[in-house]
Order: sequence, then C-alpha cells, then structure tokens
Amino acid sequence: MTDPAELRRQLAAAVPVDDPAWRTALETVPRELFLGNGLFQFDGRQWTPVHRDRTDPGKWLGLVYQDTTWVTQVDGTTAVDATGPVTGRPTSSSTLPSLIVRMLDVAGISEGHKVLEIGTGTGYSTAILCSRLGDNNVYSIEYDPGLAAAAADHIHAAGYHPTLITGDGLAGHEDDAEYDHIVATCAVRHIPPAWLYQVRAGGTITTTISGWMLASGLVRLTVQDDGTATGRFHPDEIGYMLARPHERPPRPTFRQYPGHTRATRVNPALLDDWTGQFLAQLAAPSAELMTTSTGVILVDVATGSQAWTEPVGRGWTVHQHGPLRLWDQVEDALTAWQDAGSPPHSDLGLTVDPDGTQQVWLGAPDGRSWNLPA
Repeated sequence: MTDPAELRRQLAAAVPVDDPAWRTALETVPRELFLGNGLFQFDGRQWTPVHRDRTDPGKWLGLVYQDTTWVTQVDGTTAVDATGPVTGRPTSSSTLPSLIVRMLDVAGISEGHKVLEIGTGTGYSTAILCSRLGDNNVYSIEYDPGLAAAAADHIHAAGYHPTLITGDGLAGHEDDAEYDHIVATCAVRHIPPAWLYQVRAGGTITTTISGWMLASGLVRLTVQDDGTATGRFHPDEIGYMLARPHERPPRPTFRQYPGHTRATRVNPALLDDWTGQFLAQLAAPSAELMTTSTGVILVDVATGSQAWTEPVGRGWTVHQHGPLRLWDQVEDALTAWQDAGSPPHSDLGLTVDPDGTQQVWLGAPDGRSWNLPA
C-alpha cells in the first residue's frame, strides 16, 4: 500500500489507549517525514542500513508504519551516512508509535497542558504532542546538536513550530518552567533534581527508570506541595535508551574467577522475569548482567566484583569474587519479592524527596525499599 493516510488510520486503530484523542494525533502526523531517508535493521549481530532512495516506495511506507522502534543512529553514525552494516549501541531511534501515545496517555496530558519533552529524537513524538496541544504548549529538548537540527527540520516540514532547545535534558529547561508535565523519551537511573523543581505542584513526571542491567520500569510521579514526588510503576514492559550521561562506562573483557562458592537460595532464572530483573538491578545498581546457556553473570563496573552461577544437580551454585557480594544483594531482593507473592511492576512505587533521596518501594512507601543511584 502506498497511501500514507490509510496506513496512519490502520496504525492508529490498532493502538490501545484510554484517550482516543491520541489516536487522532497518530492519524494526523506523517511518520515518514521523521524517519528521513534511512533506518537500521538489526539481525542480532549487526545493524544494516535501509536507504529510502534504494527501497520500493510501498515497502518503505510499510516499514515506516509498522508499530516498531526504528533505530536511526548507532554510536553516532546515522543510517543515511552508513555505507554498510555497523556494530555498536543505538544512540537515537524513532520510538514505536504505540509506546509514544501510551506514555502520553499514562502521563494524563490533555488540552491546555504545558509539556516539556526530554529527548526530541527524530521529532515524531514532539509533533504528536503539537497535534494534540498546539505549538505554544510544547517544549522539547535534545542533547545531540545534529539530531536537534534534523528534528527541527522534520517538525517544521510537518507544519509544527514548538519551542525546541538543544542542551542537556537532565537539566530540563528552566526558562519556561513551570510545566504541567515532564515526559522523557529516554530512560534515567534516577530522577534529575531539575525536573522536580520545574513541574508545578500537582503536575507529573513520566519516565522510565532503567540501569546497567538494562531492566526498566515506567513510572508516573505526581509532584506534591512540599516538593516530594511519588507514584507507582505501571505494568507495561517498556524500555527506552538510557540518557547518555547515565550510560554504562566501558567494561574490560570478562574473566571468570571462582571466588567464594555456595549454593543459591533462588533460581537464577528469576532474572529472566521483567520484574525480577528490575529488582536485581535495584539491588546491584552498578552491575551489568550477562547470561549464558547455564546461568547468569554479574559484573560490577565500579569495583570489578563478579558473581556467576552454574547448575549443580537439581540446584545452582554461585561463585562470588571481589569486595561486593553481588549475588547476596540480588538474592536478598528476589527473596523479598517472592515473599510478597512475586507481584508485577505495578506493586512497586517510587518516592523522590527534595533532599535527593530516591527510593523504590515494594507494596507501600513504608515497605521494603532500595535507593536509586545518585
């Protein structure tokens, strides 16, 4: 099919949202303007560029209107500039449309609200906000100058003119605060203090909390009169790229050490669970997670501590080396979760205090909790 308007209607009809106005925005905004002239496809090993001018127009539009996140930049190289397959980490993408409107729906954004978007990216989500709220109510900030310039071109080509800022999204945009809502299209390891100060009392912050195990959770915080922000996580299995200042540092090649050995108290396969992995990340926030055919490996970026599991008989053994007992920390969190009945993400909440304390809690604010890394 080569009719973009019909493809937009089909896409919008399939997206589950509570507020149908977001479907109208999806039907209105032409996504093909925001993907530009190239995107990357991943085969599990490398990223292969797909160029618009070398692709059948119908096939190209079919890709554009898939409810899929299309990576547009890998380690600073855009798909348009790539002459062949590349390897590395994605550094910009056009997020799948259903996730964009789901986040905006969760945030509770509606007509007349003033919104600061963290992470303009390609500009697609910014245009969706403009379609719903009008240009004067939309502010968007992008860290990468090249991406910011390209996004501005895309947004203006679509007929929208919001306030666009190039700078550090973690610092927000104080000049035009206070906002009714802040929505982040990147993940963070903790809530930046500036966001807290730039939202009015009763306003919201909607973002994904993630970390170096790449586990994540979508949370909507409401800012209180005293400057505290609190809210529960949503059950949606949503993930975004980490904000660049929160990204993992380089890690040396892993070398296995036997260290201290003991039997585990929980099945390492619990880290395959969306919530189980998120709790493991809370318990060992500076550790990375790898998996093998026989178990899991944890490596602490800060200290070099490691833990790795292997099956023994009907159970598992863990080997821990270094100053931190990583598996002890993870096991303790997973045991608390199991004791609570292994509830989903929606049983977790986050409280951010003006003094900088940020705690994820299980069940209730006075329940078991873990501090987010500052």
